[in-house]
Amino acid sequence: MRGHGPFLCAAATTLLLAACTDGGQGDKDDGTTPKATASTSGGAGASASPAAESEPYTLAEAVAPRTRAEAAEFVRGLTVQPDYFGSGYRRRDPYELGPTTWAVLGEDCLWRREPVPATVLASLTRSFVRPGTGGKGAVYVSVTVTVHTSALQARRDMAASLEEPLRCPQQRLNATDTVQKMASRGDPYAEQRTATADDDLTEYGEYVVVGEAEPRPFDWYKDRLGPVTVAATVRHAAGEKDEEHTTITQAALHGIGYVTANVDQYGRSRASAAASPSGSPSASGSATASGSASGSASASTEPKGAGDE
Repeated sequence: MRGHGPFLCAAATTLLLAACTDGGQGDKDDGTTPKATASTSGGAGASASPAAESEPYTLAEAVAPRTRAEAAEFVRGLTVQPDYFGSGYRRRDPYELGPTTWAVLGEDCLWRREPVPATVLASLTRSFVRPGTGGKGAVYVSVTVTVHTSALQARRDMAASLEEPLRCPQQRLNATDTVQKMASRGDPYAEQRTATADDDLTEYGEYVVVGEAEPRPFDWYKDRLGPVTVAATVRHAAGEKDEEHTTITQAALHGIGYVTANVDQYGRSRASAAASPSGSPSASGSATASGSASGSASASTEPKGAGDE
């Protein structure tokens, strides 16, 4: 893990800036590069556009989901594709967890899934895996989108997340898996270190599995866009070299940029619809996911990253 933390801070700034300036899209349109697209009832198929220069991706409270039903529709409809995070990823089973539960770090430093509190309207996690090949283990990525009742509550959630490594530098994921040596850093947009969101934070440490001699790198990121937070974790594979870990981290950061671009586009489309002669946007104006699964998996104790930690 030596040298891993400084890289993450630099990579987060550089790569999320790249995602911002290209609008969350790849360098070419050859059918293999993921696109940050979102559609609403006010304009299907709209491409996610980059935020204006010196402005972050965000979601105004005026156009954010206001009820639990709207929030559940929004998180289920938001586009999150496996190839956002690189090639070879596919849905993991269970694919979805939520939207009425999320992961909570208990006083005993064990992660559990619990019902969302009154300050949260919906939270949905999607999980992906890149199966191991050539003697190397699998890579696990998960993304959680949470709709809070207000931007203030989302900021409080960010602050609580930032403090968790101080409270629990070693965190139990389940009976066999642990993350340890956790450290975190938060960057509000006003300080110009976050490129695509109102606030972001980075957390990193080691992922330890019972029976394995060597720990693996563990990365965790969280962005806030108004009242919405987007959290993602990467559990690296056993047997990979440092440069391979770096490549996986870079790809994951780009994937987060695609998701935040989609959240931003949702808000822009809703705002445009509200300003049109037809009136305010409908509750169904949520971003449409390509091939997203409906329904949710049952609540269970899940690894960090399988909820909005």
